Amino acid sequence: MSYTLRGNQPDPSTPNPWKTHSIKTVYENPWIEVSHREVTNPSGGPGIYGMIHFKNVAVGVIPLDDEGNTWLVGQYRYTLEQYSWEIPEGGGPLAVSPLSAGQRELAEETGMTAEQWTPLLEMHLSNSVSDEYGVIFLAQKLTPGTAHPEETEDLHVRKLPFSEVVEMVMRGEITDSLSVAGVLKLNELIRRGQIG
Repeated sequence: MSYTLRGNQPDPSTPNPWKTHSIKTVYENPWIEVSHREVTNPSGGPGIYGMIHFKNVAVGVIPLDDEGNTWLVGQYRYTLEQYSWEIPEGGGPLAVSPLSAGQRELAEETGMTAEQWTPLLEMHLSNSVSDEYGVIFLAQKLTPGTAHPEETEDLHVRKLPFSEVVEMVMRGEITDSLSVAGVLKLNELIRRGQIG
């Protein structure tokens, strides 16, 4: 299953300029599939394409309390070989609604549940090489609880004003794509008075 963003539909008369001649899976695990593809590119020449198919939807959550505070999750990211502060996030199976996955991730990573959920943003995370699709939610009317992170996660949870998180993004201290996009979108909605 792949996702197409709402409102991102091309003119139906616009043909796909790419032609795929062969697809070979070169690596696969429970989360991703990497394929090598022989193609004809838009200029009509022969080419190759390496593509990563994601088997889960990326889901992020920005919890926001009545005082304007939020929570970040810190962890060491193996791929980057560095520490990363992020909104609560994770992956949800394609057969499960992104909202259900977001509710699970918020509870697992922070222990919180929320009564009010608002979709903030849909995005393709790296569309030149992958079909990874992400959804970000705003969670409000929060109830605290006990976090239950996965056994592979060594997480630190930090509560701070949402305005400070915006500044962390602007200073380049938060670089995770779901976090950056979600924080900036929510900040703009707050600025416009669309989120209270």
